[in-house]
Amino acid sequence: MSKPVVEVQVRAVGAVSEGCAVFLGNEDKVFVMFIDQSVGAAITMFMQGTQKERPLTHDLLAHVLRALGAKIDRVVVNDLKDGTYFARLVLNAENETQQKKIIEIDARPSDCIAMATQQLAPIFVSLDVWDEVEDITEVLRKLHASGRSSTSLRRSKPTSLSTIMSLNHFVGPPPLTAFSRNSPLLYH
Repeated sequence: MSKPVVEVQVRAVGAVSEGCAVFLGNEDKVFVMFIDQSVGAAITMFMQGTQKERPLTHDLLAHVLRALGAKIDRVVVNDLKDGTYFARLVLNAENETQQKKIIEIDARPSDCIAMATQQLAPIFVSLDVWDEVEDITEVLRKLHASGRSSTSLRRSKPTSLSTIMSLNHFVGPPPLTAFSRNSPLLYH
């Protein structure tokens, strides 16, 4: 991590009309990232500790990494270009035949966040990205307070409470509200 970074956590995950909104932040600031529905469901399951009958894609990757003597050291959301986030998955590999090795892999931020949530690895955002994203701390606070459930949220940079308040379903940090079997987030 050569750039200055800020540590963040997944503050909430919400189902939206075309996927999921993942709210990342800390005590100072929260921002939103729009991701695929399947990865949003995986993040939610990892947050809730949901047991699965068979390994999903992120579980498979975790098993492969473990078998190779590697683990996720951290995730860094390192860039934002034209509304698209970029991230690095930083692995720490060590086995009996080689010395410790740090490996950085370019990956979708959503997959990085899912893997970090699953493996309890820290998530960082570069200071450049942190300074560029809109702070929606108050919006998230109002969503938590309202328990709101409504229609849809477009994949655009949220600029108002009414835009974010249109979340279909909403999961925040523990204690989490579990989605029902009819929820579009977990079952589609």
